[in-house]
Amino acid sequence: MKRLAPTVTGVAAVLVSLPFVAGCGTVVGDAPDATPTRVTSSAPDIDHEARVKAAKAAHDRKFPEVAKVCADAPAKPSEEPSPIESPTDPWARRVAENHAYKQQVRMDADARCRGDAHARRINAGLEGVHDEKALRSALGRLGYPPETVDVYETGAAPGFTFSIPDAGPCITGTLTDPAEIEAHGHYVEGGCREPKGGH
Repeated sequence: MKRLAPTVTGVAAVLVSLPFVAGCGTVVGDAPDATPTRVTSSAPDIDHEARVKAAKAAHDRKFPEVAKVCADAPAKPSEEPSPIESPTDPWARRVAENHAYKQQVRMDADARCRGDAHARRINAGLEGVHDEKALRSALGRLGYPPETVDVYETGAAPGFTFSIPDAGPCITGTLTDPAEIEAHGHYVEGGCREPKGGH
C-alpha cells in the first residue's frame, strides 16, 4: 500500500489558518513576543433578554390577574435589608460561613410584586385545605402544574414549595392555621426548597 506524505503547502495552509480560529475570551498574539490580547464581547445577551420577555408574556397569559396587579411594578431592585456585616469573632464568622447556603437570590421589584400577588392568590385558594392530596389538587386548579410542586411534611403540617411558572420567583408555604405562604428568591445553591445543611 502506498502512503501519501503530507505536502508542505497543506501543512502551511493549516498553520496559517490557526491564528484566525480564536474565539470569545481567547488570548491572541500576533507574534511569539507580542503582548497577548484578550478578546471579549461586550454585546448584551439579546437572546437572554428575549427569553425573559417571552417567559413573562407566557406568565401573564396564564395569570392575567397577577399581570394586571404588577403591570406598573418598577424594574429597580426592591428595598431589602442590607447584608449583615461579617462578625469579628472567628467562631461567629465560621458559623456565619456555614449558614451561607441559606442565601437567596435577590428579587427585583417586579419579581417581588408577582411573588406577593401569587402568595395572596394561593392563600385564598387553600382555604379549607389540610392534607397533601387536597393541597396538590388545589394548587393544580390554581394553575400550578403538580409535577413542579414539591410537597413535603414539616412535622406540624404539610409544606410546599415551587417556582412560579415562566416568571419565578419561589413560593413556599405550610398549611398551618392560618397558612403561612411567602415569596422568595431561589437559593444560591439552586432550587426553591431550603438546602438541608452547610459545609
